[in-house]
Amino acid sequence: MKSYELVAKTLRGENTGRTPLYGWIWDNVNEKIAERFGSLEAFEDHYEFDAAHIFGGPSPYDDRKLEQLRNEGQEITPEALLQLPMQDANRMEDYESIRKALAYQRGDRGRFCYMQTPGIFECLNGPFGIENHLLYLALYPDELAEVYRRQAEWNRQFALNVCELGMDMVHVSDDWGAQKSLMFSPQTWRELIFPNHKLVTDAVKKAGKFVSLHSDGNVSSVLDGIVELGYDVVHPYQETAGMDYQVYLDKYADKFAIMGGICIQSTLGFGDYKRLESEIRRVFSLLKGKRWICCTTHLVQPHCSIEELVFAYDLAYKLARE
Repeated sequence: MKSYELVAKTLRGENTGRTPLYGWIWDNVNEKIAERFGSLEAFEDHYEFDAAHIFGGPSPYDDRKLEQLRNEGQEITPEALLQLPMQDANRMEDYESIRKALAYQRGDRGRFCYMQTPGIFECLNGPFGIENHLLYLALYPDELAEVYRRQAEWNRQFALNVCELGMDMVHVSDDWGAQKSLMFSPQTWRELIFPNHKLVTDAVKKAGKFVSLHSDGNVSSVLDGIVELGYDVVHPYQETAGMDYQVYLDKYADKFAIMGGICIQSTLGFGDYKRLESEIRRVFSLLKGKRWICCTTHLVQPHCSIEELVFAYDLAYKLARE
């Protein structure tokens, strides 16, 4: 069975007898990996990664124009951002790196490929800054609603373009959670975030593709809404932010899959091999055979040694196939 078939079956709730394996390992530990394995690609091949997280494509706004406004001393409010045109999501020459990544990861390696795409809240923290953005939710709700609507339309077109290129899943990154709750009220989420995500998820599902959500932190208060949106996968379903796997198993295991299980905040990268092994085994005992892709909860951090990373993935590889 090809990896893309394995992951697709897992997301649909078909117990294949093998847990898909992946990890967010790029960027921070590339040099360590290259020293031991020769390249990041060699590491992925060694552990037979079943998925590939692909980045690239056009950006919603021209960063040079945003920087120019800042240099001129202008605060980038929702009203100011509405005066700035968005870049064309249909410039297909901007998708060339995505085509190449798909040819390698899907074509040559047979992996399930998912595409990083903007959400609504997180991506606009770039122009606004997160502190200002949270303030604007209270000060400029009408203007912000229009910013969000415009962003959602752009996101929808971007998502449809990558679906047409052959992506298996659209991955929407939109951090909403703090350690104990959302960064804003569930009512604000329902009024401003939900309808704009729905525009994208409906389009992706109509195109016959999977759609996944990344949000750090505790998003328990909107899990039912995430189900309504039609998300097939939630990453990371963060235990360290108070999200209990048992709640998932009791209430949501038949509604969406989860990706994660190797915690960056509390487990991997702390030099405690006994605890690391115990935690990985615990999570496998809970989630193996369920709608679960074993993956890190976020990017592996620079303080993680290559020895510990190898230890973790040797164990995860073994348990995934038992």
